[in-house]
Amino acid sequence: MNLRTKYGIPGNSVITIAGTVGVGKSTMTNGLARALGFRTSFEKVDTNPYLDKFYDDFKSWSFHLQVYFLAERFKEQKKIFEYGGGFIQDRSIYEDTGIFAKMHYEKGNMSAIDYDTYKSLFDAMVMTPYFPHPDLLIYLEGSIDDVVDRIRERGRPMEQQTPVEYWEEMHVRYENWIDSFNACPVLRLNINDYDLVNDQSSIEPIIERIGYFIEQTRLLKS
Repeated sequence: MNLRTKYGIPGNSVITIAGTVGVGKSTMTNGLARALGFRTSFEKVDTNPYLDKFYDDFKSWSFHLQVYFLAERFKEQKKIFEYGGGFIQDRSIYEDTGIFAKMHYEKGNMSAIDYDTYKSLFDAMVMTPYFPHPDLLIYLEGSIDDVVDRIRERGRPMEQQTPVEYWEEMHVRYENWIDSFNACPVLRLNINDYDLVNDQSSIEPIIERIGYFIEQTRLLKS
């Protein structure tokens, strides 16, 4: 019996992984997909026509960048459900408005008019009964010290050059966002409670919790 069947996770489930940089979203996405026999959905960065322009001029391109992300994530979400589910998704569509667009506005990189337009577009596309919300959002959390240590350990050049104050700000923004998030059920996992890199068997307790959580959510709806 495979783990998906063992813990009663429907084969058409859509599970989204969220959390700040360094918490291991990609590792969790791949680990759950392998264990459950699901497909993966990752953010497409290489084809983004606005990224270089954005980094050269935040104020001129932040609105364009966020609208592009919104459109691409919306199309990906639609495709996932057209496939019939069975996906683990790295990063959610909800983080764009709840964290990044809001941050651009508060830092003065996006005008109030553009921010209001973006929020209206997001609400019209996503925050409706017709949008296929995930069955579960898994939020990976840890202390800021744990997150910074992991960022340093993986040694990506751009991340190493980023001031620690930025990671501290993102950590606070993510915590504030998840505390008020209610678009779909949320399962919080502490990154110190498992080690998918060195102990692949640590995925099973996570899957057990997912199965229980989905079942309890289904019972509440029935």
